[in-house]
Amino acid sequence: VGEKQLTAPQRFPFLTASPQFSPLLTTPVVPFSQAYHRPLPPTAGRVPPQQSAMVKGPPPPHSEIQIRTNSRRGNGAIHPVNSDSAAAAAQPAHPPQSYTEVKHFKKWVTWLIPCFVVANIVMFIITMYVNNCPKNSVSDSCVARFLGRFSFQPFKENPLLGPSSATLQKMGALDVNKVVKQHQGWRLLSCNWLHGGLFHVLANMLSLLVIGIRLEQEFGFVKIGLLYVISGFGGSLLSALFIQGNISVGASGALFGLLGAMLSELITNWSIYANKVAAFITLMLIIVINLAVGILPHVDNFAHLGGFITGFLLGFVFLIRPQYGWFNQRYSPPGFAPGRPKSKFKTYQCILWIGSLILVVAGLAVGLAALLRGVDANKHCSWCHYLSCVPTGRWSCKTQPAFCSSIQSGTQLNLTCSSNGKSGVYLLPDASSSQIQGLCQQLCG
Repeated sequence: VGEKQLTAPQRFPFLTASPQFSPLLTTPVVPFSQAYHRPLPPTAGRVPPQQSAMVKGPPPPHSEIQIRTNSRRGNGAIHPVNSDSAAAAAQPAHPPQSYTEVKHFKKWVTWLIPCFVVANIVMFIITMYVNNCPKNSVSDSCVARFLGRFSFQPFKENPLLGPSSATLQKMGALDVNKVVKQHQGWRLLSCNWLHGGLFHVLANMLSLLVIGIRLEQEFGFVKIGLLYVISGFGGSLLSALFIQGNISVGASGALFGLLGAMLSELITNWSIYANKVAAFITLMLIIVINLAVGILPHVDNFAHLGGFITGFLLGFVFLIRPQYGWFNQRYSPPGFAPGRPKSKFKTYQCILWIGSLILVVAGLAVGLAALLRGVDANKHCSWCHYLSCVPTGRWSCKTQPAFCSSIQSGTQLNLTCSSNGKSGVYLLPDASSSQIQGLCQQLCG
């Protein structure tokens, strides 16, 4: 109950923007995947569909039509010879048509994002194995008891069908006290691979497949892998600076980083998209809706914001594409007059690249230094807590950790919640610390 858990963005549709084709190329180059192709004019040269990322070389000149009749002798007889074959034999063979791969618009094979999905699911299964609800909690209250040690904690303790907060803390959840006082900085990364429940992991992994596969196809596993991991770290860092009384888990910070990178990719490569305004409005609407979900209680919206800002800045660095003027000159056919030389990137792209790289490096460095010094960002921003939760008449944003006083008398356990004063009596001989903590969370919730 006192745990801050990340929620995932809803499913995101693919961008419907399609790249513009340059009228200067004799053979148009299709820079993106087939989902972004649009029909070419009937008069324009076409690249075969299976070779859409290739640039075709100049066609060979047409051979002249042979009028004369050729013959060959054999066994005292004269046999007619086809004029085309004779012409082909008389003239040197033309070299086969060559195709050059356009590496800047290569369609990559997707494998890293599916591996990330499998890794998150495996970690959730391991977490549930370690949790072992029948042994560490009151067995009668476990959900789906037929699953044995993989059964879930009671709904009052964890409505997402998942483990206890004690198990998540043991597995590597983000706990600011352990990061600062016990120097466990690895929790800033490990928390991105843990999830609070079955609903949590399913929602996040579906979103990761929808967003991540498209990006990995377009930009490759190296860029998207770095983008995912660094964005998750940035989300954990901002969360740790503002939410210091609860633990936090989930991949939503990394997911919002991918979403932010999609927005910056659209901005920095603005000139190569058609329907760019519609794509921008659609993407902004998706971002606003998903960030608005973060104002609900028990949702770590600071991780969402931190991941989004980090991914947005990294998108200008990792996802930049060359402008079409440079592209036309480099892959133009022989004899084609390209005109004035073009630079590879536009001026505004270079400015965004340099500025974003400086901001993301400086921001992560300053944030990490402040966290390790034990800085509480809420003391420097009195209104920032509203970015993660807005109190209403239906819910409260005061989520303090559950503390209870316990008295074991024979087979009877007496608990009293320190936050609301509620008391409870349980028939539980030799109660373990994990059982007491689970009952305390239900009592204080």
